[in-house]
Amino acid sequence: MSDAKIADRQPEILKLMPGTYWWCACGHSKSQPFCDGSHDGTGFEPVRFEIKVSRNVALCLCKRTGNPPFCDGTHSDL
Repeated sequence: MSDAKIADRQPEILKLMPGTYWWCACGHSKSQPFCDGSHDGTGFEPVRFEIKVSRNVALCLCKRTGNPPFCDGTHSDL
């Protein structure tokens, strides 16, 4: 499997409400940072994550994080 497409070289900072979310792992979604089904045929699957209380998050858009779906600063080395 090849590397995921880099959607951006900086994270998406969002305030998320409690709920279940699906993070795009392939980089092809038009609804970044969330999955829109564009991964079909790529070998990638979206990452399910849950937010229990409203909070600000930094979601990875470079798709190289070691802590998906959250940004870990890896984009700084690309």
